[in-house]
Amino acid sequence: MFEFTYRSEGHYDGEFHSHTFYELYYFHEGKCNYLIGDQIYNLSPGDLILMYGMTLHRPKVDPSAPYIRTIIHFDPAMLRPYSDVPNGIPILQPYERFRNYRLSLRGGDKEEFENLLLTMRKHQERGTPVGDGRLMLAFVDALHFIYEKCLEPLNEKREFPSDKERAVQDVIALLEHRYTDEELNMERLQKELHLSKSYLAKIFKEVTGVTIFDYVYRKRVNEAKVLFLLHPDISVTEVSFRLGFKHLAHFSRLFKQQAGETPEKYKKRLADRRSSDGKENRL
Repeated sequence: MFEFTYRSEGHYDGEFHSHTFYELYYFHEGKCNYLIGDQIYNLSPGDLILMYGMTLHRPKVDPSAPYIRTIIHFDPAMLRPYSDVPNGIPILQPYERFRNYRLSLRGGDKEEFENLLLTMRKHQERGTPVGDGRLMLAFVDALHFIYEKCLEPLNEKREFPSDKERAVQDVIALLEHRYTDEELNMERLQKELHLSKSYLAKIFKEVTGVTIFDYVYRKRVNEAKVLFLLHPDISVTEVSFRLGFKHLAHFSRLFKQQAGETPEKYKKRLADRRSSDGKENRL
């Protein structure tokens, strides 16, 4: 699959999500914090984010300013022919090595990359097989540009614009390790982070746009989807307890709210898809 959305406008109010394809996100304009796993990126125009996909992510957009971004979703398998050639450049290596990574493009680099995106858009607008082919070649060129920039030393120290965002980073880092703990609560967070419950709740919602436990539950449901995908024989009950839910009914209710179907139906749909794929492969 390949999806190219050039200079998309309008505000995004979506939830934390993940997917099995890679993503390239370029920030043109606006005010936005981007949350990827346990990292918070305070974006500036020219910031380019590589996303591995499966890590839970979500933009937190300030609606007071225009929000303009370019997004590319792609299946890495479709790009292997461009790198698996004699003396080919491993253009997917930045995704494979860093998983999720930000490049801050400025000056001439910013102008060059935006010109690459504009070239892609012009080919896309042609709507012809030749245009589609040249669109893909332009995208491969953009990935070569990214690869070259990722060869530079990665010793730049990340700075947070405020103590508030640094504190939220600490909360997310802790949650990344404790989100399956069934005894996780605000009192425990308060004790470990040495900040009051009310302050933690307030700043987390301000920076991320969701509550602490909305974040935890979405991360648990996302992990449940991964477990169902990777372990077809695992039971719903085992997944529920493994992810820190004390009651199966609570897990099932949250899963349906976020996935649009019960965990049992989700498992069945995965099984049906595997069966269908198996039949196609035997034809």
